[in-house]
Amino acid sequence: MRLIKVAAAVLNTTPLAWDANRKAIVDAIHEARRQQVAILCLPELCITGYGCEDAFLSSGTQAMAQKLLLELVPETQGIAVSFGLPLLHRGALFNTAALAVDGNLLGIVAKQHLAGEGIHYEPRWFKRWPNNAREQVEIGGQALPFGDLLFDVGDVRIGFEICEDAWVANRPGAELAERGVDIILNPSASHFAFGKHGVRQRFVLEGSRAFSVGYVYSNLVGNESGRAIYDGGALIAQAGRMLAAGPRFSYADSAVTSATLDIDEIRMGRARTGSFRPLIGDPNDNVVRFPFQFQKSSYVVERPQPLPWEVGPDLKEEEFARAVALALFDYLRKSRSRGFVVSISGGADSAAVSLLCAMLVEFGIAELGREQFLAKLSYIPQLIDASDNRAVVRRLLTCIYQSTKNSTETTLNAAQAVADGIGAEFHQFDVDQLVRDYVTMVAKALGRDMTWEQDDLALQNIQARVRSPGVWMMANTRQALLLATSNRSEAAVGYATMDGDTSGGLSPITGIDKAFLRHWLRWMESTGPAGDRPHPELALVNVQPPTAELRPHESHQTDEDDLMPYDVLDAIERSSIRDKRTPLETLWHLRETFPQYDLKQSGFWVRRFFTLWCRNQWKRERFAPSFHLDDENLDPKTWCRFPILSGGYERELNDLDAWVMANLP
Repeated sequence: MRLIKVAAAVLNTTPLAWDANRKAIVDAIHEARRQQVAILCLPELCITGYGCEDAFLSSGTQAMAQKLLLELVPETQGIAVSFGLPLLHRGALFNTAALAVDGNLLGIVAKQHLAGEGIHYEPRWFKRWPNNAREQVEIGGQALPFGDLLFDVGDVRIGFEICEDAWVANRPGAELAERGVDIILNPSASHFAFGKHGVRQRFVLEGSRAFSVGYVYSNLVGNESGRAIYDGGALIAQAGRMLAAGPRFSYADSAVTSATLDIDEIRMGRARTGSFRPLIGDPNDNVVRFPFQFQKSSYVVERPQPLPWEVGPDLKEEEFARAVALALFDYLRKSRSRGFVVSISGGADSAAVSLLCAMLVEFGIAELGREQFLAKLSYIPQLIDASDNRAVVRRLLTCIYQSTKNSTETTLNAAQAVADGIGAEFHQFDVDQLVRDYVTMVAKALGRDMTWEQDDLALQNIQARVRSPGVWMMANTRQALLLATSNRSEAAVGYATMDGDTSGGLSPITGIDKAFLRHWLRWMESTGPAGDRPHPELALVNVQPPTAELRPHESHQTDEDDLMPYDVLDAIERSSIRDKRTPLETLWHLRETFPQYDLKQSGFWVRRFFTLWCRNQWKRERFAPSFHLDDENLDPKTWCRFPILSGGYERELNDLDAWVMANLP
């Protein structure tokens, strides 16, 4: 047996944070060396950070990336390490992985397939490298092979699939296998989305089986640059067997997952495969050879165990809690904010945002311990002597209930119960006099009294808007981050007051629909994440129908009366925006999903959705940054582009009305 210990590192990087990225990389190399690893795969573009965006096109970024690469190469004594960085060549920029072995930089591989859909815009900055092309590039005065390469290091052949390369049908791995590669390294920056980790596991397993190789997959972790969340989850497989799987949603800056590969078994497995056809006499022998004596590895049979929360029926609920909590933690510390402020209404949205802020404390301390967790927030002076988890939450999170005459004891009690249950600081502001002052001022200018019959929208909106200055002021005095509380369903139809409930520097739940959010809060009330606890205080929130509480009590205002049932709204949104169906096609789909509603009612809701969707694109353009969670994102800056001004589906909606009238009983 020829045994090689390999490892994948998961790193929490930040764009252009050169020293922090360097430290995370060096820490990972040192940990790999401690584990007696021979080959270490680091994530994609780990030197610069993946999310540099147009800063990739700066000559300064290119120069600094090469400088750091040269600083890091000496760290590879006795080990092989891949580093990710952008590289300018022949006037074009390429996304690359450089392989260094035993203090020597051997060559640089360029990515062949670029991610250009969803939140990815790689073709804006990078060019695809052509298959089988090889040139030279100079770094630090050294001429290096560059392009579509594989490496023969101590008679072990190493090839690369860089992130997207493994997601396409014509994966480079197939040709690498024909060229006799033993190990494929996959340095990735693969963002989190619900259920996506299972897809990664499949292509890692299938790649290792179909190509008869050892496969090493690394990834980023945390909130790297603001919107995308990375879940880590390093994977190592051989011949269709998963040998090791790393943790997900870690609060550590780096983590190394290792496993032992049997090179002889890999080669004999390929020899036993009847369909395998080696590439003989390859005229494009793009092999970089380097003599190196790998240290002997002891044979250890790794059996990856799923994390406790990854088994069972509640995976989406667990992933939502852990992804958003980690993203909030990283956003807090990377923006150097000193805490969070939430305008808590007693309803579902603000309760969820507040709860997620508290959960980052629970999860982070459970993993790192209080001392190491607080060390990551050492710039926040009020945390110095926080004695327990509740004290940390109280000093990080301020919840403020802002009442008018249309507010009720029900929502006040719910808001206070949630704040008390999670340990947040709680305040009540009475803003009713401010509302009356604005109404009086505008009525005087109009020369008439303002009434609910004539001025419904204006009278509702002023109550939401007048709540903004106070919470902004509180956030400013504490150098804290004000969190907006709008969800995706309401963003789709503009059921949010600009400069009111949309106020904030970050909008953590704008990427999730209201129907799931309400379900998640019920789950949090009764069950809660693995290793944490349920929150029975949420019963006071969950028992209420969602309401903005902006009209007088006698109107019995609810969100679903104003709009439509949230599960219907989410189904229409999914059909029309994600799946790009016309209004009439959306109606047909809705009728199959919700046959209990009559045709006239369903048609009205579809028309209402499309009308409000088009009318309110300008609002979505102004929302604070939000986190990406799935393929139903409405963020116009990263996922779902739509014109601010449009024809509003006028002809399509007329077709809808005509079909409904023709088919009424």
